[in-house]
Amino acid sequence: MKLLFLACLSPKTGNYTTAERIRSHIESAGHTCELRDVADFQSPSDVAHLLSQNPPFEAALAIHLFKAGRLLLDIRLPFGVIFGGTDINEDVKDEQKRAVMEQVLLKARFAVAFTEKLKEEAEFVLVSPSSKIYVQPQGIQTEVAEKFCWTEFLRSSGVRTECVDELCVFLLVCGLRRVKDPLYLAEVFSEWHSENLLNILIIIGPRVDPALTAEVETVVKRATGVFLAQERSQQELHAAIKRCFAVVNSSVSEGMSAAILEAMDLRVPVLARNIPGNAAVVKHGVTGLLFSSPQEFVHQSQRLLSDHELRERVVRNGKLYVEEHHSVKLERETYQRLVDTLHKA
Repeated sequence: MKLLFLACLSPKTGNYTTAERIRSHIESAGHTCELRDVADFQSPSDVAHLLSQNPPFEAALAIHLFKAGRLLLDIRLPFGVIFGGTDINEDVKDEQKRAVMEQVLLKARFAVAFTEKLKEEAEFVLVSPSSKIYVQPQGIQTEVAEKFCWTEFLRSSGVRTECVDELCVFLLVCGLRRVKDPLYLAEVFSEWHSENLLNILIIIGPRVDPALTAEVETVVKRATGVFLAQERSQQELHAAIKRCFAVVNSSVSEGMSAAILEAMDLRVPVLARNIPGNAAVVKHGVTGLLFSSPQEFVHQSQRLLSDHELRERVVRNGKLYVEEHHSVKLERETYQRLVDTLHKA
């Protein structure tokens, strides 16, 4: 079967990684899966035109009910959708977007939510038969770059110190866009750094939003102890995660943060903002630590620094959690089974 797969494909983002992994699952079952960026299309009619090409596509799949799903409203082929997170958590607040997403969900053969909580939220805010929504957590697989120089990474990020081995590096992994709120901790971290120069925060991720990127660059220039790293390949990012003290997530909204799960898989502690998407995977004091304010972030970080037993516990439990709930094998089987339902439609 030839299948069109639409997603937001900004390079080196979680969306891109997720889409590539799901595409590989589909192709490993013998299908042809053409992955395309939603930015390539202006309207649903553009997608309808592409689907009519020879040899024709037989089905479609989309990540994000609004950004990608709306482009499938004019097609006559069976399709499935995968919730992105911001669609259910944020876009539903816009009445026009919500109406479009309800149309997409009603027309889709199936929908996939990364968490039970996201499924419940979708059922609550959108008109849809619950039997249509499946829960499949993201499959997590990490690979660390062998030739990765931590000292060079720090230097290229603007960190100037001779005490590299004594640094306590907090790594905020996120694409630079508003929903990720990359500056949420900048001020309080800068104050904390002034009390202990060895504690530093490095923000790393693709420059998705140019205006926000400029804002982040300006703040980082004047905030001591806060740095902005150039984006890296997935393997280099995993190597940086493995070397840091803790991975941080300060998002306003999340579907399911791959960076949090990758940190857990790499046995690195996680400090995450207490929002539904994060709380679904980070159990406070068990698989990581949650915070609801910048001040609480500092408090939880200090706990992590002083309590070695706590650190060992969240690292151990985080690794076990990923192994038990985020199997790539189970994810592959789920998507292959769901795509088969499109084939038989």
